[in-house]
Amino acid sequence: MSMNDTTINETLLKVEDLTMTFGRGSNSFTAVNKVSFEIKKGEIYGLVGESGSGKSTIGKCVIGLNKPSGGKIIFDGKELHSICPEIQMIFQDPMSSLNPKKKIRDIVGAGLDIHKMCKTKEEREKRVEEALKRVGMAKEQADRYPGQFSGGQRQRVGIARALIMNPKLIVADECIAALDASIQAQVVNMLLRISKETGTAFLFISHDLSMVKYLCQTIGVLHLGYLLETGRGEDIFKNPAHPYTKNLLAANPVANPIVQFKKEVHYDYATSGILYENGEWHDVGDHEEHKVWCTDAEYEKWGLNK
Repeated sequence: MSMNDTTINETLLKVEDLTMTFGRGSNSFTAVNKVSFEIKKGEIYGLVGESGSGKSTIGKCVIGLNKPSGGKIIFDGKELHSICPEIQMIFQDPMSSLNPKKKIRDIVGAGLDIHKMCKTKEEREKRVEEALKRVGMAKEQADRYPGQFSGGQRQRVGIARALIMNPKLIVADECIAALDASIQAQVVNMLLRISKETGTAFLFISHDLSMVKYLCQTIGVLHLGYLLETGRGEDIFKNPAHPYTKNLLAANPVANPIVQFKKEVHYDYATSGILYENGEWHDVGDHEEHKVWCTDAEYEKWGLNK
């Protein structure tokens, strides 16, 4: 079965059979294998999975930092072959992604300078101030350097740098992982507000299931470079189909130790008898938006056709 197409006026990003291989010959390693998914305009799509599953590699392919080995990335109806200003990225480490020798106004306004989007200095300053205000920072802070801010404030600068380009899509790659829990909540609420106010779509890459559940309308589950399951958030959390998804959700801790013990699921790909390369997309029950990557035999065995 193939994933249903969405009409072009609704679909912003369409990833088709994306493959990313590093190295050559016997030294090659395929980090992403035939991954397909769609993000609609204004949607927040969560890509979850353990470390090394290929999440960040997919994000870098979408933004144009990695050139895919195979497949297509279609953005707003056109196939991407290079970096697109309408797709911006928020990086995981807010310090290493900001130039410590530049003032905040020059970091935030760098995209405007590169693409020559402002005719006057006054226009540039106004847009920098507006971007900083949108992330809760004062214009007086524009003359400071990254080292003068906390981790949460630096990440706000990174978000402002992305927003100033008025993007249609923002790739947020583990953008809250390096922050304290209270700051994480602030940043996530800010992203949610920005999405509602501007209609910007997000590819939210994370291993934090609680944040993904709170923020994302649609979720994709990645393991060993394969997208194993995708669907609306409530379907993934209430009715997971793939054994790996069940294992991933069971690993998300709860406060009650008795409940935690009962929900533990042990999944080992090496001994499971499952071969991801033999899979194809299947609808889970009558839900066309909820799909699982498996063979016909696995689909019947797991009772997903009911």
